[in-house]
Amino acid sequence: MGSVHPFPASTTKASQTGFDRSELGRIMDLYGRMVAAGMWKDYAIEFGRDAAVFWAFRRTAERPEYKVEKRPSLRSKQGMWALIGENGAVLKRGHELGPVLAPIERRLMKLVAG
Repeated sequence: MGSVHPFPASTTKASQTGFDRSELGRIMDLYGRMVAAGMWKDYAIEFGRDAAVFWAFRRTAERPEYKVEKRPSLRSKQGMWALIGENGAVLKRGHELGPVLAPIERRLMKLVAG
C-alpha cells in the first residue's frame, strides 16, 4: 500500500498582533473620556499580522480623526507606537503608549478646562 508522510510544518508563523489588557484599557479610557466630552462617537479595531490598529471617529460615516497603531516590528527602531491624524500624517511616534497619546489628552484637557 502507501506510506504515511507527516504533514510539513509551516516555516512562517501565522501570528496576530494585538493589544494587551493594559494597552487596550488605556486606549479605551481615553476613548470614553472623549465620548463624554462629545468629541468621538465611534471606534474600530483591527488586528493584523503586522499591526494592531485603533481608529476613533467623530461620526460613523467619516474618516477616522485619529489612528493609534502598534507595530512590534518597529520596536527597536522608531518605536512601535504611532498616533496618525485624519490626513494620514504621523503626529507622534514612540516606544511607550502614554507619550504617544499625550497630544489627544492635552486636547481633552483644553476642552474640559475651556
